[in-house]
Amino acid sequence: MNWRSYLFHFYLDASIHVAFSVFAFIEITCIFFGLSRDNHISYLAFFGTIACYNFVKYGVEAKKYYLVSNRYHKNIQVLSFIAGAFALYHSFFVSFEAWIGIVVLSVLASLYAVPLLPNAKNLRSLGGFKIFIVALVWAGTTVVLPVVAADAVLDWDVVVELVQRFLMVLILMLPFEIRDLAYDDPELRTLPQRFGCQKTKLLGAAGAVLFFLITFMKDQLTYLEVMGKSLVFLVLGVLLLVTKRNQSSFFSSFWVESVPILWWACILVMDAFLNL
Repeated sequence: MNWRSYLFHFYLDASIHVAFSVFAFIEITCIFFGLSRDNHISYLAFFGTIACYNFVKYGVEAKKYYLVSNRYHKNIQVLSFIAGAFALYHSFFVSFEAWIGIVVLSVLASLYAVPLLPNAKNLRSLGGFKIFIVALVWAGTTVVLPVVAADAVLDWDVVVELVQRFLMVLILMLPFEIRDLAYDDPELRTLPQRFGCQKTKLLGAAGAVLFFLITFMKDQLTYLEVMGKSLVFLVLGVLLLVTKRNQSSFFSSFWVESVPILWWACILVMDAFLNL
């Protein structure tokens, strides 16, 4: 493996890419609501995502997280601890109200991997429940936290955005669920295991339509938001259309997880044109 390939794989495997997606979602929330971004919340979410995702991916059992067997995973472990330290540093600068949200979301994220009681199952192992927990944590982190950090009101428009973000993350997780169909434990009872690939994609399509339609339930709506959500609605539709069980190596782990980043970039470009 040459150094370019190594760095690209490390970028994906160490959850740096997914952390940029979380960061992009926070930026989008700030743009739609006209918020001044709290750098500490943004960086806390970015570094916290790296630490938490790597813990879930490589440390479902605690001893496996501390005792890794090869240099590649040791490097991911080192990066995770460094990211955790940065997240802890930024956490000292957030408001008390934001801290309440962080604690609630952290508990949910922790229970996803760690059982609440000895010999108990974690939330990830509860049939069909895992994607809803992940979507809830993502929605809360990227919508509620930046709004609270900016001392803005959690009004009706924030609730609508929260529901939309929840739906969008659910839809973005479906290609992963379909990809992992051959490997997931049957007890997980994921959507593809319950309904099959085609019905799962149809459910995703219905979710995408709902995502777009409830945009117009907002009290305050801008051309930028309508254009931005029209674009992502089309992207989600195409994504579901081309999703299949036998995916290319980086279809889900890179391209699907790139959607929030690409959406943010497109919103910035559209915003620049609207302000010319």
